[in-house]
Amino acid sequence: MSTLNQTPSAGRLHISFFGCRNAGKSSVVNAVTGQELSIVSDIKGTTTDPVTKSMELLPLGPVVIIDTPGIDDVGELGELRVKRTKRILNKTDIAVLVVDATAGPTTADQELITLFREKELPYLIVYNKSDLISPIPDAGEHEIWVSALKKTNIQELKERLGHLIQTDTMTKKLVGHLLKPLDTVILVCPIDESAPKGRLILPQQQAIRDVLEAGAIAVVVREHELAAALDQLGNKAAMVITDSQAFSMVGKITPDSIPLTSFSILMANYKGFLKTAVAGVSALKNLQDGDTVLIAEGCTHHRQCNDIGTVKLPNWLQQYTGKSLNFQFCSGTEFPENLAPYSMVIHCGGCMLNHREIQYRMRTATDQSIPFTNYGTIIALITGTLARSLCIFPEIHEML
Repeated sequence: MSTLNQTPSAGRLHISFFGCRNAGKSSVVNAVTGQELSIVSDIKGTTTDPVTKSMELLPLGPVVIIDTPGIDDVGELGELRVKRTKRILNKTDIAVLVVDATAGPTTADQELITLFREKELPYLIVYNKSDLISPIPDAGEHEIWVSALKKTNIQELKERLGHLIQTDTMTKKLVGHLLKPLDTVILVCPIDESAPKGRLILPQQQAIRDVLEAGAIAVVVREHELAAALDQLGNKAAMVITDSQAFSMVGKITPDSIPLTSFSILMANYKGFLKTAVAGVSALKNLQDGDTVLIAEGCTHHRQCNDIGTVKLPNWLQQYTGKSLNFQFCSGTEFPENLAPYSMVIHCGGCMLNHREIQYRMRTATDQSIPFTNYGTIIALITGTLARSLCIFPEIHEML
């Protein structure tokens, strides 16, 4: 369980280690992390499922390390493991391919390199067991020669990984880039039956942190105290950010002179799919009786009796469209590759998914010409607040 001083998994770089069985992949992972993260054995196929560990890794900072099963696994069960391994690519920020230096790259290794390039993934080929060969060949642009056993070049490997970090993904802000020092921001955080006991949901926490890092002032209230807060501030707030489910009430209370948006819309922009979400929401008017809508969530949680994804959204959509619709649901790491059965995809804000994973899901939909949007954008449209909530993003607002 993560503690309050830990960076959430979705905000960490995901570094995945791939390779054939017995290339020494798990040994390299253990050498890089300085921990016995993965079981090491001479028996092929010791790693049978992806092993994930959130940690601080100097000089990279907070990361998620993923050790995957051998890409050359065999048999019916092996094929399932390979499929799961390839799925890890969808949430990988940096790919590390571990190759047995005494054997050289295999066909499976070459196929992985092709996949790295197709997905435009930063990658590094790590030739392990370099202590068993002489002389060591010159390293190419994407290559490094190491020995996990002798710890040779392990620090250099970590430095090389650090150079592969895309700076923009580490410096993006949820809302801080829209604020000036000493701006007052009101964050409306409803406390209802679906709110986690004793804590705020991740987008609310992240927004508060962003406001503070911008040198601005965060005022956190429930929707019922918003009017009093605005009155005490003399309606001088620089922005109001609300939970999407309170959009209708908050929109009526907040003066038109104060920018208003939602945590979900900010998260869609932060994850890089707001423009697609706004374009996709127009598909609502084209839905017909019998159409199937996929509602996807990035996390798994206990379903409340009035759950937003499985209960509220379907009811709102049928009321708004006047159509009899079918709904299917997916959550967690599962997301269908074939979206042909669906007339549109409505995704959660994606706060528990890293940037790569949500981008993969968006592209899966757009490549198949399936409209893709998210909860917050749908709710803003239904409550008549979409145009107003996008005013802070002029280029996207112009799309309406």
